[in-house]
Amino acid sequence: MNLPGTAKASPLAAISAIFFVSGFPALVYQLVWQRALFAIYGINVESVTVVVTAFMLGLGLGSLAGGVLSRQQRLPLLFVFAAIELGIGLFGWVSLDLFELVGHATLGASAAVTGALTFAMVLFPTLLMGATLPVLTTHLVRQTQNVGRSVGLLYFVNTFGSAVACFSVALFLMYAFGMRGAVSVAVLLNLLVASGAVVLDMAIRRGDRAPPEPLAAAGRRDARFWVSALLVAMTGFVALSYEILWFRVHSFVTGSSAMAFAAMLGAYLLGIALGSLSVRRFCRGEPGPRSLAALSVFVLAANAAGFLVAPFSARLATVLPYPALLPLVVIAAGLLGATFPLICHYGVKPDSRAGAGLSYLYLFNIIGSAGGSLITGFVLMDFMTTAQINLALALVGVALAAVVAGLARQGIAVRLAVCGVVALIAVAGTGVGFDRFYERLQFKDSFEGEAFAEVVENRHGVITVSQGGAVFGGGMYDGVFNVNLMDDTNMIVRAFSVGAFHAAPRRVLVIGLASGSWAQVLAHHPQLEQMTIVEINPGYLELIPQHPEVASLLANPKVTVVIDDGRRWLNRNPQQMFDAIVMNTTFNWRAHSSNLLSAEFLEILRAHLLPGGVALYNTTESPEVQRTACVVFPHVVRVINNVVVSDSPLMPDKERWRTLLVNYQIDGRPVIDQSRADHLQQLEKILGMVDTLADTEFQYYAMEVRSSILARTEGKRIVTDDNMGTEWNIRWK
Repeated sequence: MNLPGTAKASPLAAISAIFFVSGFPALVYQLVWQRALFAIYGINVESVTVVVTAFMLGLGLGSLAGGVLSRQQRLPLLFVFAAIELGIGLFGWVSLDLFELVGHATLGASAAVTGALTFAMVLFPTLLMGATLPVLTTHLVRQTQNVGRSVGLLYFVNTFGSAVACFSVALFLMYAFGMRGAVSVAVLLNLLVASGAVVLDMAIRRGDRAPPEPLAAAGRRDARFWVSALLVAMTGFVALSYEILWFRVHSFVTGSSAMAFAAMLGAYLLGIALGSLSVRRFCRGEPGPRSLAALSVFVLAANAAGFLVAPFSARLATVLPYPALLPLVVIAAGLLGATFPLICHYGVKPDSRAGAGLSYLYLFNIIGSAGGSLITGFVLMDFMTTAQINLALALVGVALAAVVAGLARQGIAVRLAVCGVVALIAVAGTGVGFDRFYERLQFKDSFEGEAFAEVVENRHGVITVSQGGAVFGGGMYDGVFNVNLMDDTNMIVRAFSVGAFHAAPRRVLVIGLASGSWAQVLAHHPQLEQMTIVEINPGYLELIPQHPEVASLLANPKVTVVIDDGRRWLNRNPQQMFDAIVMNTTFNWRAHSSNLLSAEFLEILRAHLLPGGVALYNTTESPEVQRTACVVFPHVVRVINNVVVSDSPLMPDKERWRTLLVNYQIDGRPVIDQSRADHLQQLEKILGMVDTLADTEFQYYAMEVRSSILARTEGKRIVTDDNMGTEWNIRWK
């Protein structure tokens, strides 16, 4: 198959196939490398921002490098492309070991140093990845003499390959092969792409085709180019800002499922790919007012569709399963994706500097995208609600469409009037569209119209509180404000159980604050001297003072609260040692949950336990998590759905626990009122769990010894940083 309009063209189908496959490993690397770096440097918003920005900057610089290479008229660009793919594959082969080596050597580094190191580690591969589009675009422009159509085609096939990679990761790749296995697949594909490019180049040279005519000599950059640079920066800003907003929606509706990001990103990239392909017909002929007129229509339509994604997703979530939300992203992203080829067609001349011109526009697009990530994700989400940000983005997009319409000078009055109407509809429709927004996303088909009592939104996430006092983080149950053993709606007895296994927990670490109920119980242990709480989302600190059950916690002089990623804090504070470490860990299948459940993390915990120290954490009934505890620690006891682990023998002291509970007081009020029969009855029920240790039959409200857990979980795999436990199982409604 040849490119239209020339008999000298190289096989278009083969080039498209090669660049399609090239997009697959690129996204696999991005997902795996981000995951690996987050495990080292933490998943708090600062670390996420640093890692994502480093990736974007690397791609931008790579685009410039690719532009320089593309200007060499005699350079065999398919061989250059093959060398780039080979370099990416070689780096991928050693990448995870390199990240681990550098990461652990620099755990105590400042945010600035961490950012520089992350950028340095991903610079080489992202630079190579960013160079591929300018190089191949120049190769095609030499044949077609058309920038927009060449960019549209290559952008489509490469982005489509990346979209396929996202869905493959979400559906099977990560769960079946783990991070190292996924990287191995990506490396093999890089080698396949490099080989295919070499074979294709050799086939072209052996053929009867004459070499393509050299491109016209380049002139100076004109005003159209710089207008285009500003436009791609602004469209990149809006597109990435919408992506961040949509990810919040999809993460919330799935309860922060690991697959949500991959699935949403796959839908986003699929839309970008389809949009860049569909717009090729608007790139025929010489660029001019017609191109700008089409661009203004696409920009306006993209922002109208982008504005509707979040509120429509909330409505759909109440009647349809999660995957039904993905087409909304595809449609809106498709309209956004149409803008880049149109702008390139308008601003880049098909001359000898076409690749370089494209590289500059790609760089400006990445700068705008990075700005969207930083400003929207790091700043706006701390001061504005999702509804307000959604409206602001829509208005910015409408204003951009109006500017482009003005530049087109065709039917400007009508186009500006349409822009004004769309802006008014967005302003008027925000209140209705976002009415009980998070309630719909969270409760889905169980939504009955009741509004949340409290909603806290910040850049770290979304916390909601029901009218009944149940706390939800990121759309998933986090507990309730309750420290009452007699009305144990949140199994608070698990926090009290620390006293059954450790006689004097003087120094205690709590990872995860949530409602503060567990921390409140532990803060009032009679032997406690100092408690450190590490919480990743400061939003919980706003809620706790408003609820009497836990209001005194933050004023307790024994308590210190640190806002950080728990794993990172432990790694950065090796001198901190504790009698007890307690984690009311979230559901085992949620994104990044295995960072606190893996065998590697348990080794980190072990290093922070004083002699005789214990760790208590929630397994959320996962047999994989329970077995992992038993493999790492020689002494394990299950308490309901938690496990207590230690390097020292564990035997709960029933009488010591009885004495502790009858003397336990929280804010001066006894936990057990010995004058009341119902309290004494509940006390005996709690202490009766100790007697179940001898039973071999599984019971939920009970304790279970290590040998029984191992027998019951035989055949279940161990949770590791690499396989990520059950995170990549399909769990969405």
